[in-house]
Amino acid sequence: MKIFPAVDIRGGKAVRLTQGDYDKMTVYGDDPYSVACGFRETGAECVHAVDLDGALSGKPENAAIISRIASLGLELEVGGGIRDRERIEMYLGAGAKRIILGTVAAENPAFVTECVKAYGSAIAVGVDARDGKVAVRGWKETTDKDAFDFCTFLRDAGVGAVIYTDISRDGKLQGMNLDAYERLVRIEGLKVIASGGLTRVDEIVALRSMNAYGAILGKAMYDGVLPLSVALAAAKEN
Repeated sequence: MKIFPAVDIRGGKAVRLTQGDYDKMTVYGDDPYSVACGFRETGAECVHAVDLDGALSGKPENAAIISRIASLGLELEVGGGIRDRERIEMYLGAGAKRIILGTVAAENPAFVTECVKAYGSAIAVGVDARDGKVAVRGWKETTDKDAFDFCTFLRDAGVGAVIYTDISRDGKLQGMNLDAYERLVRIEGLKVIASGGLTRVDEIVALRSMNAYGAILGKAMYDGVLPLSVALAAAKEN
């Protein structure tokens, strides 16, 4: 299983939000590129980068920083404000491996199908769930779409991977919603990347045992509760 250390970027800084609340933000570094370099030095092979400003504005506000991170050669997945093919191609051209569509996927499913036909496995969708419903626009709005049904729809549309975040768990260091991931991995043909609340080694073991593709590590890593080196080792154990 893969561990994706996260670098969320707002105002050019590496930050973390609590439950997606932009008013509950902690700054962990002035240089997100250096943060990502640290991931690589620790042994990470992947990185999850989000342009938080872009998620709100609908356009890539921190693209230059993310493009520098792409140059590190890690398996980079990037999201935040990517709502047209021009921006998809910009990040792919910079070296990103996986482009995460969020709001646009929920609001314009036809665009997802179009992108899958054009870019194949490079297209993933971030499914952010609040009380089982899909949230959009930087988690500011909650739709009436059932999150699990939406994941099944995405699989049927040809999407190869979803990054599923339980917003209620995100940034709280209180553990993951493992029941949700156990349900999601049953959607045949869909890679599941778990996000939101990863805090303990046993959660990595559980995700690995259920054949989740990967997990995103954020606040627990930054706060020293679950060091990246420990998470990487747990993900590789047989």
